[in-house]
Amino acid sequence: MRASRLVSILLLLQTRGRMTARELAERLEVSVRTIYRDVESLHAAGIPLYGDAGRSGGYQLLDGYRTRLTGMTADEAESLFLAGLPGPAAELGLGAVVTAAQLKLMAALPVELRDRAGRIQERFHLDAPTWYRDPEPVTYLPAVADAVWNERRIQVRYRRWKAPQEVERRLEPYGLVVKAGRWYLVAGAGEHVRTYRVSQILDLHPLPEVFTRPDGFDLAAYWQGYLEEFEARLKWGEAVVRLSPAGLKRLDDLMTPGVVAAARESAQPPDEQGWTRVTVPIESIGHALGEFLRLGTDAEVLEPAELRERLAATAAELVARYRLPSISLDISG
Repeated sequence: MRASRLVSILLLLQTRGRMTARELAERLEVSVRTIYRDVESLHAAGIPLYGDAGRSGGYQLLDGYRTRLTGMTADEAESLFLAGLPGPAAELGLGAVVTAAQLKLMAALPVELRDRAGRIQERFHLDAPTWYRDPEPVTYLPAVADAVWNERRIQVRYRRWKAPQEVERRLEPYGLVVKAGRWYLVAGAGEHVRTYRVSQILDLHPLPEVFTRPDGFDLAAYWQGYLEEFEARLKWGEAVVRLSPAGLKRLDDLMTPGVVAAARESAQPPDEQGWTRVTVPIESIGHALGEFLRLGTDAEVLEPAELRERLAATAAELVARYRLPSISLDISG
């Protein structure tokens, strides 16, 4: 455990440059005192590591020092061949680069680790996009990625869902996120940070000006907050529903994880007919209508009244549409 932590300190300083003892402690989830002891051990091992005191101080490796790590475990080697996303890498124009990097890594591994890493690729394949989805056109993805990497502003013409649908935006690209096979740009727009779907960019012009990323901006943390806010906006209201035993089992296949979790948390003991009463979030009356129709006769909406009435009206219309023509029999004579 301690040896792994010493290696982690070396890698952090090698990739990030100067770091304080507190920053190292927070990153490695240990005490500052533990970092002090680890640094002393690295000094004793001859690692050219020095520290400066003061407000802008910290630990740093001697310029030009690089460590060559040969102690990679089998699990670590295998995980590297599960980490890549071939589809997104290809969309970024990095498919050949990823393949070359994996080949170089494979060649550098000891024989026993090389064999295990090869078996990983033979037995596991990650297909990130969802089912029944055609690939989205991401014409400007390479240009967006270049602007993100080089911290250059871009001018885009963007299509959004509300009026006016086509808008012009001057953006500072902070990062790219791929979610369920779709690419999203996180960018500064004036005083705010916004999220833009790359496939909705209709035109893009790189600008000569560079920008400075906000201090401490964390792309992963922003995205998590964005998802939580997005999901909260979708919860327009709640519906009280009775579910048959079969309907309760079908929730996992037909409803979103949020609805399934809410149903399980709010489920009351089954009534005399074996039906369970639950309370679940809904986006809107129209959206909920389609969702609960998928459950057919295994669900009965009790509230809100408007949703119940819409379901009843839809069911009546379906009955009228699919009613079989009456057949009269002539039995005279």
